[in-house]
Amino acid sequence: MAAKPLIPARLAFAAGGTPYSATFDDVYHSADGGLGQARHVFLAGNDLPRRWQGRERFVILETGFGLGLNFLATWATWRADPQRCARLHFISCELHPFSREDLATLHARWPELAPLAAELQDRWPVLAPGLHRLHLDGGRVSLTLYLGDARDGLDRLTLCADAFYLDGFSPARNPELWSERIFHLLARLAAPDATLATWSVAGPVREGLRRAGFELEKSPGFGGKRQMLRGHRTWPAQRESTPDRHALILGAGIAGCSIAERLAARGWRIDLIDAADGPGQGASGNHAGVLRPLPSLDDNRMSRLTRAGSLYGWQTIARLHREGLAPKADACGVLHLARDGVQEGKMRKVVDALDLPRAHLRFVDSAEAAAIAGCAVQYGGWFFSDSGWVQPPSLCRALLQRAEASAPLRTHFGRQVEGLARVDGRWQALAADGSVIAEAPTLILAAGTGVMRFPVAHGLPVVSARGQVSLLPAGAGSPPRVVVCCGGYVSPEVDGVRCAGATFAVDDAEPALRAADHAENLAKLENMLPGAATGFDADQLAGRVGFRPASPDRLPMVGALPAAHGIDRGTVLSDIPRQPGAYVLSGYGARGLVWSAIAAELLASQIEGDPLPLERDLCDAVDPARFLLRPPRAVRLED
Repeated sequence: MAAKPLIPARLAFAAGGTPYSATFDDVYHSADGGLGQARHVFLAGNDLPRRWQGRERFVILETGFGLGLNFLATWATWRADPQRCARLHFISCELHPFSREDLATLHARWPELAPLAAELQDRWPVLAPGLHRLHLDGGRVSLTLYLGDARDGLDRLTLCADAFYLDGFSPARNPELWSERIFHLLARLAAPDATLATWSVAGPVREGLRRAGFELEKSPGFGGKRQMLRGHRTWPAQRESTPDRHALILGAGIAGCSIAERLAARGWRIDLIDAADGPGQGASGNHAGVLRPLPSLDDNRMSRLTRAGSLYGWQTIARLHREGLAPKADACGVLHLARDGVQEGKMRKVVDALDLPRAHLRFVDSAEAAAIAGCAVQYGGWFFSDSGWVQPPSLCRALLQRAEASAPLRTHFGRQVEGLARVDGRWQALAADGSVIAEAPTLILAAGTGVMRFPVAHGLPVVSARGQVSLLPAGAGSPPRVVVCCGGYVSPEVDGVRCAGATFAVDDAEPALRAADHAENLAKLENMLPGAATGFDADQLAGRVGFRPASPDRLPMVGALPAAHGIDRGTVLSDIPRQPGAYVLSGYGARGLVWSAIAAELLASQIEGDPLPLERDLCDAVDPARFLLRPPRAVRLED
């Protein structure tokens, strides 16, 4: 189901200067002070900071983000607590988010929060529907925002909340946020011994929360409000189990390096094995690839996943640059041109229907497209001004540098894994002579098409897709100045070369360059940019061949490996047995750059038990066991 376009909040103030919403005819916080209300009602009301002290992880779920004041107050309190939990997760829903500029105006009212507010504003996401995960405070604090209706968001979240901040406009002004459905969704997301706090003591709120299983009590309110409400679930608390944080990762391409970095950020020791002599040498070895979304009129799973993957991928690259690491990448913009006038009209309708921020996606006619590209084009199409190209090997190296700075990382390059064995609860990677290269309790297969070599993954319908990219000599500043796509892609000049391609041939094992494939790439280039292929000889071009793991539905395979190959009718994903301690990252096809960062964060979150960064239906869409529920189709050509 397509998400409704977001309508951002409008900056306004009540007569006394308190931030105000004309949509709900209510103020965002008490006239007695927003920061004081956050500390008294939500922090003290949930017995924080005491309850997070000594914990590995603490999860807070809020029903309305608003100005972000509750989050900033919580973050500041967490930072000031020497006994704080190791990692803080804060998840919040917001139907009408503020722009970055309006947040800056609002946050200026609390100068004591200025450093944290500035970091939040700097990371503030594109105002697009869905989940957005922001890493703050060196990655120790994660803010996950669901932009959209909380009734949908709470139903799509996967997490166990230790504390609830029930904040929103009053039940009389915004009854949808205080409904029985909302309360039962909260109960589903509650961890054992979860607590809640809210300033509202309205009778229907109390009754609805009791029906959902919360025990409640009134306590003194804040400022001029006499009472507030506190509550908790009656389930007994369980001790947190600490996993043996040691992973064996097969494959040092973009998938393997991404998961190594995400697990290392959580304190995991990593053994990384690859047959090549360094990272990013296989399918991830291209000179430049494209990182951008693929929208659709109905905002389907592919559309939502590629948007999430692109936004999180660029966020990851920005984080690496801030930390002094330098993957080669440039968000120079991506033009996706229509192939004819009919498709051009359809592309315009997609932009109108999604109504995303123009800085993320807008329709451009042929004249504007030509001005952006710096050369002639036949048709208009989509322009993604926040997308661009990435050099995958440099990204792999930067990710491993960051992983090594976070936790112990041992690389085993130039080692071919010939077999896998599980001995005494540990996975062993075996060489040809039977010796153990490395072992760990957790196994992650991220070896591209090589996952098919191992019996543990034989149930996966992974196929090999041969792709040939042509490398064209190019002068500095020569057009196109942005990435251009239309049945293929061409990059701007990168170190004297531009990439054009790529072919996509299933079950074609030829490793050598072929002139016929160069000719195909030149034909795609000429179709995109008339005259751009002139002067190039297909028989003389340099290039690169890679073999990409593709899936039948063009979506990646991310998660625990299934243990069953045949299941009963009516079985659901959650009931399918899994291989103990074994996971896979595969099926990326031609979108390795798009999937890699968000897939790694998803898998690391699944393994650790963190709140998931994608909605439940999207997690199910990439579950590697999904093909057991329906027969796989033939792999289709990439768009």
